[in-house]
Amino acid sequence: MSHAAGVWTSEQVALVLIDYQKEMFENIRSETTPDQIELNVRLLMKAAKAFDIPVVLSTVGVEMGVNGPTRKSIQDELPGVEVIDRTSMDAWEDAPFRAAVEKTGRKRLIFGALYTEICLAFPVVDAMRDGYEAMFVVDAVGGMSQLAHRTAIERLTAAGAIPNTSLALVTELFRDWKSPIADKAREIVKWYLPEAQKLSA
Repeated sequence: MSHAAGVWTSEQVALVLIDYQKEMFENIRSETTPDQIELNVRLLMKAAKAFDIPVVLSTVGVEMGVNGPTRKSIQDELPGVEVIDRTSMDAWEDAPFRAAVEKTGRKRLIFGALYTEICLAFPVVDAMRDGYEAMFVVDAVGGMSQLAHRTAIERLTAAGAIPNTSLALVTELFRDWKSPIADKAREIVKWYLPEAQKLSA
């Protein structure tokens, strides 16, 4: 289990997003719908941009012709971000991916990925083995079944990763309405809440 005390701050973290591709979205069968996942990932990316958080974005199998690229609505949130394409299901086993994470200089990693049980679980467990702290955003991930999704969450929390939800995470990263980044946070939240309400209607 992680022994680090306290909540996380924007200055400490990097955002790691893995395999938000068409083929993965089509096979989500867990509690958070694909549209909700997309919205929550976009929230995380908007927050990363607003709070100056480095982002590592990765896909699997695009160059091989197996899968399509990152969903456009997600990619469009951070134009110009380099996408690291892999062949490995465990992103941590990909040298360019690990190098990109190391380049951020951050030891606290916030993860989101499709699917929870594969492309999230594997790199989170490996990153923690290598000395990183890991948080994962439960409502920005999904599995191929509810059982697979829930089992992965249990595996990750047992290993010491920290579960969180997207809006709670954004508020954790700034925490004070008088902070220098609060105005940016307010704009993000004002965008997000109506969009979330539309999806839950």
